[in-house]
Amino acid sequence: MSRLGRALAVLGVCAALTAGAVGAAPAGATPAPARPGHTVTYDKYSLKLDGKRLYVWSGEFHYWRLPSPDLWRDVLQKMKAAGFNAVSIYFDWGYHSPKRGVYDFTGVRDVDKLLNIAQEVGIYVLARPGPYINAETDSGGFPGWLTTQAGLARTSAPDYLDAAKEWFTAIDAILKRHQVTDGGGPVLLYQVENEYSGTVLDAEYMQTLVDKARADGITVPLFHNDVWAGGKWAPGKPGAPDLYAFDGYPQGFDCANPAAWKQAPEYRWARNASPNTPMFLAEFQGGSFDPWGGPGYEKCRELTNADFESVFYKNNISSGATLQNFYMTFGGTSWGWLPDPKVVYTSYDYGAAITEGRQLGPKYDEQKRLGYFTQAVAPLAETDPVAYGPDITGTNPDITLKSQVNPETKTRFILAQHQDNTSTAATATTFPLTTPDGAYPVVPQQGELRLGGREAKLLVAGYDLGDQRLVYSTSEIMTHARIGGHDTAVLYGAAGQDGETVLRYPARPRVTVLDGAVSTTWDAARGDLRLDYRHAGLARVRIEAPGKAPLELLIADTAASAAFWKQDTAAGPVLERGANLVRDAKASGRVLALTGDTSAAGDLEVWAPPSIALVTWNGRPLRTTRTASGTLLGHLDGPCPVTLPALTGWRTQYETPEREPGFDDSAWVAADHTTTNNPTKPPAGQPVLDADDYGFHHGDIWYRGHFTATGAETAVSLSGTTGNQGVYAAWLNGTYLGSSGSGSKEFPIPAGTLKPGTGNVIAVLLENMGHNQDWDVNDAHKEPRGLTSAALAGSASPIAWKIQGNAGGEDLADPVRGVFNNGGLYGEREGWSLPGFPDRRWRPTALPAAAPTPGVTWYRTEFSLNLRPGQDTSVGLRIDDDPRRVYRAQIFVNGWNIGRYLNNVGPQHVFVVPAGILRADGRNTIAIASWGGDGSGGLGAVSLVNLGSQAGGVPVRDVPSPGYRAGSRNSVSFS
Repeated sequence: MSRLGRALAVLGVCAALTAGAVGAAPAGATPAPARPGHTVTYDKYSLKLDGKRLYVWSGEFHYWRLPSPDLWRDVLQKMKAAGFNAVSIYFDWGYHSPKRGVYDFTGVRDVDKLLNIAQEVGIYVLARPGPYINAETDSGGFPGWLTTQAGLARTSAPDYLDAAKEWFTAIDAILKRHQVTDGGGPVLLYQVENEYSGTVLDAEYMQTLVDKARADGITVPLFHNDVWAGGKWAPGKPGAPDLYAFDGYPQGFDCANPAAWKQAPEYRWARNASPNTPMFLAEFQGGSFDPWGGPGYEKCRELTNADFESVFYKNNISSGATLQNFYMTFGGTSWGWLPDPKVVYTSYDYGAAITEGRQLGPKYDEQKRLGYFTQAVAPLAETDPVAYGPDITGTNPDITLKSQVNPETKTRFILAQHQDNTSTAATATTFPLTTPDGAYPVVPQQGELRLGGREAKLLVAGYDLGDQRLVYSTSEIMTHARIGGHDTAVLYGAAGQDGETVLRYPARPRVTVLDGAVSTTWDAARGDLRLDYRHAGLARVRIEAPGKAPLELLIADTAASAAFWKQDTAAGPVLERGANLVRDAKASGRVLALTGDTSAAGDLEVWAPPSIALVTWNGRPLRTTRTASGTLLGHLDGPCPVTLPALTGWRTQYETPEREPGFDDSAWVAADHTTTNNPTKPPAGQPVLDADDYGFHHGDIWYRGHFTATGAETAVSLSGTTGNQGVYAAWLNGTYLGSSGSGSKEFPIPAGTLKPGTGNVIAVLLENMGHNQDWDVNDAHKEPRGLTSAALAGSASPIAWKIQGNAGGEDLADPVRGVFNNGGLYGEREGWSLPGFPDRRWRPTALPAAAPTPGVTWYRTEFSLNLRPGQDTSVGLRIDDDPRRVYRAQIFVNGWNIGRYLNNVGPQHVFVVPAGILRADGRNTIAIASWGGDGSGGLGAVSLVNLGSQAGGVPVRDVPSPGYRAGSRNSVSFS
């Protein structure tokens, strides 16, 4: 039976088939945001596309932290559905370049595909190719081979600059094909360098990058992000790009104290840094990174929760920012050896609005409310501050009120926030308000404007809400649109708080309260219709006035507002209420095709033009009825229950043969360099042992040192640099000497271990946890990884070293999975991590298991899945064990290194396995390499966990996962 046939066969009341799940293209793809020939200009207020102002509401997403290209569409659609009109993307040089002159843009590195998906989704791209990106990733995005250069990186040093220009040539050739200006694609802006704001400021270097981008055909505006609003690289300065931008992380990164808020910054003064360009927050806090041993990302999500977003993002809007990008909106996974070990572990969830497992929550809802607002209320893209601080004096000094005014429409935006925005106490005020439609000495006219603890409101006055004139409202605007000849607006406020909305009409209109409790007052002298209500669920009011389109006001509390979704179609705007996600809408004739996800069964209400009579949901007809208010109402099924299999049938095998003196290392690389470009030089008379010098840049490294014993040797003295939380272990002639963290250690030689004369071998396994970032422009990424010195106490006998890392070094044995997937463990070099490896001779075991012998022990099993088509189930792999046991593990699923686990360090226990890497309908292989020492090794209990399941999703094809085949280099062939 075909996959489509199987899908149809299993359909039941619990889920409806997603049309896209069995087809190559998603249903209802939104038209691209631009066509060839567009112009991108700007003034002090905003960007302009073809002369029309554009408020850029952007979220950060890194494709290289989600190694399943079909899921890129899932994330971008979720962002678009939340009101984002742009996505900011770092392009990681090191991810694409395993070797000087070699660039790979295929498979999980297919940037063309990424940009095509963005175009199809209808979202602009802020391209950030570096060459340095920071991003808590290995070397800050520099390739491993760059560590061997002599010149200071991020300067005009010739060797570095030649390499950087080589990267620009490679990436710009793709980006220029996808520009808004002349490539017919989504690329709207292009960033040069990243946070280049320290003590080293090389204008020649910056100008070279600017010139190179232009020479490569980049025609969109260029920008740079200052680390704070200090004016570094503002237009007009040597080496500066077109636009000035800056970053803001006001909460810092202390996730261990998530309740400790800081004051929201006043950014109005930041206009002075670049008075002729729009205020551009290239990175504003969307979460926080978390270090090894940290509290975990749920604490980071609490630190930057929906309340934080509401208070701080509205503060930015009120400061006049018209380009905002939130870092991160989807963090993803620093899989394999991607992380910078000083700051992060495998998960890069970041406490973001979309979780690492691609789930949505309250942070997503708040970003949607604000995103919809920025896109619906056009005057917001052009405002001036009334004053550089509070300009309205209310009755409560604990509440500050400051406003921005559009100089053309005179629309006023009033930010009401706590004087101390860290306050958790509720408070209230009234205030005088001057609007284009008259002065009001007391607002609200009844009751008070109430703020809950850590709450802010962004109110609008003097605004044309379609045909209606909004004098002011103490509710906030989420969105509005003309739908089928009717003005429809969604207002919201906190549950239990009173709201007041005043509309201006030439004569008293007809008011019909369809749902909820709303009272009205007519002021004939002013022509004001005042609506008073309490935010509770959803109230509906219809207002009809001669000569104007009817208005339907949907007045929601904050929770109810999260159920609304809005799209633009060929037939005009549409609005929905219900579902976990409405991805897209496409109108054709009488049919509105919706795609989306449901996490539970429930109703879907649709506001659509009257020409729409039929609705489909994920490709299937949705039975609807016409409500009294003219909307279409249908019912959606939820997802089916998911049962994941228990992981049994484990087999285990100890490795570490490299420790034995008789191991054949003849094919290994001789570590015999006597000079190095690295700033850290070896001790006099010793060879260079830094693994990077020999082309081994990522993962575990083996050393074998051969020497002739005099009999006077008493200890082996080693110095190793591993990066944060790394270890190294040593053996002498097969006898375990012990282990150490990064640094120096002297290992006493046990009696009887030495062999007289030749044939003595020191074996060292060292874990390269990753390279430091180069944030301070001090070549920190060049800190050695590997041994840095080795000597024999009591003897001057020379040691002849051999070194081995990942199979092939810079000439990758596995180019499909790429440079960060594998290190130099014996099992990795021999294919033990791969599907299809013949492990039948391995010993059966059950987990948890102990492995008392120091070294590396592997555990493998297989399992089958038959997850329901048309249902998106995010799956994680969980390890549970006693934290007193000291071991570390690499986790491979179908050959992909999905993460690294440190049992005694934490905090991560659950590792996301992206769909596509995980075979949803087939056989899967798990291989875990556990490295323990001093008798505490082994592996804890391992299980699969459901991170969230929705009916819907996007089509996801299996990511190529080459398997084991004996007979080629290192007994592994990648077909």
